Amino acid sequence: MQGRSEFQIVVYALFLLKTVGGFSGDHDHFLTIHQHKPVRPVIVYQHAEGTKKTDLEDVNRQTNIFHSPSYARISKVHPSMIVKCRFPEDTHDQSINLLAQTDHDLQVENSPVSARDLVSVTLQVDIRRLNVTLLRAFRDGVAAALDISPQQVHINRLNEKKNCIELYVSSEKLGEAEPVPSEEVIRSLNVNILHKSLSQFGITEVTPEKNVLQGQHERDNVWTNEGFYAVVIFLTIFVIIITCLMVLYRLKEKIEFPDRQYKEQSREIHLTPIPVHTKESQLKTANSMVQPELAPKPASIGADPQSQSTPEIKPCLSASPSPFRMKPVGLQERRGSNVSLTLDMSSLGNVEPLSSGQTPRERVAMEYLQTASRTLTRKQLREVVANTQILHAEFVEIPMNFVDPKDLDIPSHGTKNRYKTILPNPHSRVCLKTKNIYDPLSSYINANYIRGYLGDEKMYIATQGPMINTVNDFWQMAWQEESPVIVMITKLKEKNEKCVLYWPEKRGIYGKVEVLVNGVKDCDHYTIRSLTLKQGGQSHNVKHYWYTSWPDHKTPDSTQPLLQLMTEVEEDRRVSGSRGPVIVHCSAGIGRTGCFIATTIGCRQLQEEGVVDVLGIVCQLRADRGGMIQTGEQYEFVHHALSLYESRLSTDAGQ
Repeated sequence: MQGRSEFQIVVYALFLLKTVGGFSGDHDHFLTIHQHKPVRPVIVYQHAEGTKKTDLEDVNRQTNIFHSPSYARISKVHPSMIVKCRFPEDTHDQSINLLAQTDHDLQVENSPVSARDLVSVTLQVDIRRLNVTLLRAFRDGVAAALDISPQQVHINRLNEKKNCIELYVSSEKLGEAEPVPSEEVIRSLNVNILHKSLSQFGITEVTPEKNVLQGQHERDNVWTNEGFYAVVIFLTIFVIIITCLMVLYRLKEKIEFPDRQYKEQSREIHLTPIPVHTKESQLKTANSMVQPELAPKPASIGADPQSQSTPEIKPCLSASPSPFRMKPVGLQERRGSNVSLTLDMSSLGNVEPLSSGQTPRERVAMEYLQTASRTLTRKQLREVVANTQILHAEFVEIPMNFVDPKDLDIPSHGTKNRYKTILPNPHSRVCLKTKNIYDPLSSYINANYIRGYLGDEKMYIATQGPMINTVNDFWQMAWQEESPVIVMITKLKEKNEKCVLYWPEKRGIYGKVEVLVNGVKDCDHYTIRSLTLKQGGQSHNVKHYWYTSWPDHKTPDSTQPLLQLMTEVEEDRRVSGSRGPVIVHCSAGIGRTGCFIATTIGCRQLQEEGVVDVLGIVCQLRADRGGMIQTGEQYEFVHHALSLYESRLSTDAGQ
């Protein structure tokens, strides 16, 4: 009877266990994982084999089977069993809040990690149903995919809004754990191993992700910086615009004020009869415009005894304008009047009547260009090279002698000029031969004949770099003038276009001139091409030197390459005999072109006379083409080149 009673107790206990659920309900394996509503996520890393159905997904179908109903049934049937139950209770709560608690090797850290180190892993399962065991399995799977230790994978935060896990990976370097950038982590991730290890989680996306709070803080900083930079840029542009407007306004005032003053003074001039003194005074004839005497003196003209006496002129200096203000002066003319003549206008006694179209300024400039000279011995040349201030002061005294566009009576000539302020001087410009006498533009080219050593006529032609619409004119000039050598001292492009490619690779026809390239020779600083020009059954050979070592907007560091180029060009010119001038061009045809021609003439003078007059050479060049040798640095460079040539002559003489 007692055995039967014990059997009934055992059966009743088993029945109670069945009622409770057969287990304590505290084992982690029976925590259910609910999925989100079916949504098609953006897949970054897709499963290679497809997502497998697991036991966890089967458990999801058994909804509302939790530990709390089991405890409720037990408490109703037999309350004492809850107290006497020997099944161990789980120390963790099933809610997501208990994830902040840690075990011995896993914790949700919420560390202040940089946004660039965080990786976001989006899951299909609801992260609110994940417990510590599943998170540990997730961490182990990620570590396996990265082939690193699980301790290096840190779960930083569970983002319920995006249903993702934010983690970062640390590197063990010299015993210090440093976060690895998220881009490097994603590159190292083995996608196949990741999906095989974590197939039960349903991974849909693995991307770099910012921490919500930290990302918001960084966005605030970015917007603040961008706003600050925008304000600074706006203020800078505003200040620049205002400054430019003020400068333009001041320039306009400076240009208009002399004209206005001249008009006001002109209105105050009253013409009065000029008394004629037939026996007291006569006008003194001279080449200079201004007579330095304080008072006019009578002078007789012995060359023409029958000439009538000239009336004495007594201008009212206080009422009449200065001869140098006879017309408004533009920027180009101001640059052309670099002659520093110290004139005391109160001492002007006589003013020579204007009998030609030249203004007093132009006449003074031309007189300076024709008479200025400073001959240097070899010793003086070496000394002046060491004193650059003297050279620069001397350079600014030389008139530029630029051309006024009104002096060129050629309609639409601006279409053939590379720079609108660099024009050929009319008296020495090259005119192309054309059959159409009614089209003066067809005979126009921006080029001038340049005199050589001892004033030899037409030794050189200085011209601008050919443009796309002047290439035919250039080759027509080379054929017409029978030029033996063409020297090009510029690149095709230096920030802006300097010259077009005007020669062919093998053969080209430019207007009526056929150009053939016979050979190309590359040297250290320049390239030599042997050309043949043909027209109308005739032909002649031309050497083309392309010097490419001249830097933009400055002078070369060494004068040796230019002297070597000059030596070869002079040799070809002598071999050609009595043929035409050497064509030299850069971009505008005045700066580097002037340096080459001035150096060539100076070396010839040193060789023949043992002295050199650089000032006289430059004045002769500018008399033929305005602006030759543009800067003081180029003027100094010519002196250095001549000094080097002089030292070689001294060495050769000593040997």
